Amino acid sequence: MDITSSTSAPTSPRPDTFPHKSLEAVDIVVLVLYFVFVLAVGIWSMWRTKRSTVTGYFLAGKSMVWWPIGASLFSSNVGSGHFIGLAGSGAASGIAVTAYEWNGLFCVLILAWLFLPIYIVSGVTTMPEYLQKRFGGQRIPVFLAVLYLFIYIFTKISVDIYAGALFIQQALRWDLYVAVIGLLAITAIYTVAGGLAAVIYTDTLQTVIMLIGALILMAFSFVKVGGIEELQKEYFKAIPKNRPENSSCGLPREDAFHLFRDPVTSDLPWPGVLVGMTIPSLWYWCTDQVIVQRSLAAKSLSHAKGGSLLAAYLKVLPLFIMVFPGMISRILFPGQHHFSTDLVACADPVTCNSICSNPSGCSDIAYPKLVIELLPTGLRGLMMSVMIAALMSSLTSIFNSASTIFTMDLWRYFRPRSTEWELMIVGRVFVLVLVVVSILWIPLVQASQGGQLFIYIQSISSYLQPPVAIVFIAGCFWKRANEKGAFWGLVIGLAVGLIRMVLDFVYAPPKCNEPDERPGVVKYVHYLYFSMLLGLLTLIIVVVVSLFTEPPTPKMVSRLTWFTRWDPLPRNAEEPVVECVQTDNRNGLAEAKSMPTTADVGVDRGVITANEDSSSNSDDSSRCPSKLKKVCFWICGMESRKTDAMETPATIPPPSPEDVLYEKPFARHVLNINLIVCLSAGVFLWAYFA
Repeated sequence: MDITSSTSAPTSPRPDTFPHKSLEAVDIVVLVLYFVFVLAVGIWSMWRTKRSTVTGYFLAGKSMVWWPIGASLFSSNVGSGHFIGLAGSGAASGIAVTAYEWNGLFCVLILAWLFLPIYIVSGVTTMPEYLQKRFGGQRIPVFLAVLYLFIYIFTKISVDIYAGALFIQQALRWDLYVAVIGLLAITAIYTVAGGLAAVIYTDTLQTVIMLIGALILMAFSFVKVGGIEELQKEYFKAIPKNRPENSSCGLPREDAFHLFRDPVTSDLPWPGVLVGMTIPSLWYWCTDQVIVQRSLAAKSLSHAKGGSLLAAYLKVLPLFIMVFPGMISRILFPGQHHFSTDLVACADPVTCNSICSNPSGCSDIAYPKLVIELLPTGLRGLMMSVMIAALMSSLTSIFNSASTIFTMDLWRYFRPRSTEWELMIVGRVFVLVLVVVSILWIPLVQASQGGQLFIYIQSISSYLQPPVAIVFIAGCFWKRANEKGAFWGLVIGLAVGLIRMVLDFVYAPPKCNEPDERPGVVKYVHYLYFSMLLGLLTLIIVVVVSLFTEPPTPKMVSRLTWFTRWDPLPRNAEEPVVECVQTDNRNGLAEAKSMPTTADVGVDRGVITANEDSSSNSDDSSRCPSKLKKVCFWICGMESRKTDAMETPATIPPPSPEDVLYEKPFARHVLNINLIVCLSAGVFLWAYFA
């Protein structure tokens, strides 16, 4: 049925009066083919990589080249929450939300050129591990590891699950939680089985599918609305019928096509966009485990920079493939063109609840509605694949990174002599625990921030992430910062941020035409301004406490800051701690000549503690596992311990800074030229749409 067909408006809106298209056989075939491709890529990556070691599972063996890294950075960032959230915010308030994407364009380049050389030289696997090396002690990395897991649940996993389920709910009319369970069953399989390598390779495939599908939908949308000029005219006419009289409820914003908006009364004030938005963005792109872990998997610094450049170029696209289509959806589905009911632009709580089960607003259905009602058969199945690809790529990335943090920073803290097998099992089991907790958080996501999912994500980020970002910036670029300053900056900053976050949940934003009775700190202090104040407060605490306490030792500074990254290795670091593991090939028994001097050397460098590994291999060599057990071990990446012992490499001294930071002159020049081009394009886009 043509979506422009005219029908008479009923007296009371009902969601089933709008013509609804369902997936047909061709769409189902496209979906099945998508899953076959993903499965094939996943199995190929499982064969190609060694998943039974810490480095192999969590860092893909540090063997990735630039193009899968760039694709994985983009798809890990742009999940289904972006498609739903950016399009929804575009439908509700215009293009200003694009500022988050173009802010990220600059921040991902800052990661590659400023932060990543420090991380690579320091030889870390996780971000809490970096702070442990930089500041010493255990309270900061443990505190930060717990915080990261909470942030993942609040702003990432539950949001992506909800967004993907919302799309399936609109397409198939399934119950929300049935859709959630189905999505998680699909997603968890190759995350648990394949490790980071499988995640990155499948991300690459899914990025291609996402871009193809999103560009096709963008083309259909602009053809339907009549081009960019018609979009600018018709958007302001997209007013819902069923709204309170003599009010601004449901009216499009006058500044809908501006990135920079009024600093006092607007939804995204421009000083907050420039400064308050940048602080959480630096946390996300430069210190978040999900993003940094992909860059650490690169085979060299040049490939890591190339991946960041590819991701930065792709970050230009969300305005055109997500925000503009969301605004077009408001034009096509508000009741403006004699449709039977208000849909995307609904302003009445009763109407909104009947349409999308959310009285706060239905702007988040903008993208799913466009897909289901606008695209022809076959392409609808492709876009379903796109949304599921976006969901799966984002979730698998977060699952892998969250399990990395829990395993390497929390589990090893309580069990420092854990074997690699134990770490592999714990990392996989924790994914399942994380899924359950995230599902329980979904109802709060659904009701937050007036139905604008993306605004919910960014507001929570502004309360939790600035203290962490400031501590990382101080640690990387100020040698005088010490453990006490960093710890108290984190604790006080996060305490203040949590108070504001709780107040936001307790005092929900009033609906249109309702009086605003919230406390002044919530009513008058925009979350982007709060991000600025919170960052400044944390910085003052870090600086003052650091200056009034003892300076960090040379060990906590050498090769751990920007200014000391070229420091030579200390003399004793050039001597290996553990000698080669000798193996008797006749009986498969592993025997180490000497024991490591610290409990964590074996885990950090991918070498199992010698006495535990030797005893376990002695036990395994006396019995042959069944074929079923071998299959289960292979699916989970847990190859036999006997094989691992025989292949355990000698402990190698840390490489010198000159080795790990070396870039070929030609590659360095090409990368720097592209950096200038990309930065120039970003500045032009900001200026053009400001």
